[in-house]
Amino acid sequence: MHKIWFLMLKTILLTIALLAIAFVGLGVKVLFIKGAKFPSGHAHDNPALRRRGISCATNDVINNNAKNNNNTNNNNPK
Repeated sequence: MHKIWFLMLKTILLTIALLAIAFVGLGVKVLFIKGAKFPSGHAHDNPALRRRGISCATNDVINNNAKNNNNTNNNNPK
């Protein structure tokens, strides 16, 4: 019974240590370089995706809604 608890505690501590190393590794640039920030994960900020014509789905929805609103306003003059 005592061995099981020791093994479980050892596994939990190892997991916490690995997660801490991962977070520090991912944030080295942000933590240690003044003015640095995490890179954007959005499609509109990625030049390779823009060259291929791939855009952010959120921006597509906003643009389509704006176009639809403009089209309905033009078809119904006041």
